[in-house]
Amino acid sequence: MAFSNTYDTTNPGSGVSNREDLTDVLSILAPEETPILSSLNKKKANATFVEWTVDSLADPVTAGIREGADVSTFTDKFAGRARLGNYVQKFRRDFQVSDLQEAVDSVGPAKIAQAEAKSIRELKRDIEATLASANDRAVENGTDTAYALRGLGDWLDSAGPSDVPAGFRTPASSIYTAAEAGTTEFGEEALNGLITSIFEQTGSTNDLMLVADTGLRRVISDFARTAGVSGTDADSVRNVNYDGGSTQITLRVDMYESDHGMVSIVNGNPSCMPNFGGSTSNSSGYLINPEYAGIHELIPLGSTRLPNQGGGERGYVDCALTLGVYHPQAHGVIQDVT
Repeated sequence: MAFSNTYDTTNPGSGVSNREDLTDVLSILAPEETPILSSLNKKKANATFVEWTVDSLADPVTAGIREGADVSTFTDKFAGRARLGNYVQKFRRDFQVSDLQEAVDSVGPAKIAQAEAKSIRELKRDIEATLASANDRAVENGTDTAYALRGLGDWLDSAGPSDVPAGFRTPASSIYTAAEAGTTEFGEEALNGLITSIFEQTGSTNDLMLVADTGLRRVISDFARTAGVSGTDADSVRNVNYDGGSTQITLRVDMYESDHGMVSIVNGNPSCMPNFGGSTSNSSGYLINPEYAGIHELIPLGSTRLPNQGGGERGYVDCALTLGVYHPQAHGVIQDVT
């Protein structure tokens, strides 16, 4: 004997009369935080190529001067000055909603205003991923190449880029590489080594911001614990420092106090952080000194509506900006930790 059911909604039967249970909740199933874009200072750009100059001081001299010695040689104090720069990059996201969709009642809702807002959120993620990338800069050629900005991963390179003089490149001691990760477990000693290297370049204890991907954040949170107990498996037993007057055990590190300044640790957007060397460990991060980096905007982020040609409302959001890394030696990189 046939019986009534809920699953057959295409043929005659009880299923065709079942009501939908669609709530008004709409969830965006993607991370959208942009800590690099949000944290760096914003400045106005006036050209497609933004430049700044860098200089350095001579090494200290401890030798004395003989009495009565005349000055016979003179030094050009600006011989080592260099000019660095980055091209602006244009970002754009389009949106459109049909006239019928605009008229019907929908969850969300799904109107032109919401489409515009979603495009803005997507555009910010595009910018964040580009800032965090290892992309090199490019100049528009009028055919198949567009302006492109150089990302942090390319700026902070001890071997280049070629237009950055060797004396102004990020030292290898400020970069924790995948090669080191294969031989040494990343720990507090390695992190302190990076912070110390940055201090040796700047000479100041400026506060740093560590934008950490998920794997790296987990490793750093482990700093709050002491691994290894005599006679036990160090990977399975941990000692945790606990305040008996508290009802909460904190195993998270948000602020790290080093010998050479404070480091605030923020979560990088896992969809935007780079995986160096093709790694999929999500265990990289940037040690950024906000004093020596900034965003230069040629065209501020804005929205433009286009004429409705009968199918529905449409438009786009766009902006043009670049990344300024005023002191490549003032930052550090952590690549694919273990």
